[in-house]
Amino acid sequence: MDQTQQLAQLHAYTYEKLSHDHTGHDMAHIERVVKMARNLNEKLGGNSFVVQAAALLHDVVDEKLFTDIDQAKASVIAQMQALEVSQSDQDHIMEIISKMSFSHSLAGKQELSLEGQIVQDADWLDAIGAIGIARAIYYGARHEEKLYDPAMPPREKLDKTAYRDLSNETIINHFYEKLFKIKDMLNTAEAKAIAQERHELMVAYVTAFKTDW
Repeated sequence: MDQTQQLAQLHAYTYEKLSHDHTGHDMAHIERVVKMARNLNEKLGGNSFVVQAAALLHDVVDEKLFTDIDQAKASVIAQMQALEVSQSDQDHIMEIISKMSFSHSLAGKQELSLEGQIVQDADWLDAIGAIGIARAIYYGARHEEKLYDPAMPPREKLDKTAYRDLSNETIINHFYEKLFKIKDMLNTAEAKAIAQERHELMVAYVTAFKTDW
């Protein structure tokens, strides 16, 4: 099986896992991340197969979406083995998708390969800008977060446990606790250039929101 066929099968695998998602981590998100990762990789020259495979698979081991992460990782590995993905590529892909989430960066930026940096940047770019605003509201509403509370300030110096505790977060505070930070946390100059306009749009939105409130 060639790599084009392997990627097609990994797409089908991810579709099976995420096609019913209603938190903003659906296949439309996956396909935007894959497209952005491809575009970044064309300029940066990483391993195209690893970049595309990791972009396809990055949310099927996400703690926000799956409760048994060890089982989720085992399932991904079994799928790649069945598709005869090389062991070195399997190891590389698993390292990327296991380390690239924002929550893993709270204790310090994770060391990632060039391919990992590209996929992380592509994923994080989809969290900001016009679509990022919509996804933040969509996700927060799905988890019954408050929209806004002026008496509840954004939390600072979050660890992973606190970050996952949505009972103390509002949707608007999420912009301060995560989304406004992304622009300066991206890995590549190419991604940072794209992020600038998206960041400014979010700042304008939150400013207008608070004015209207």
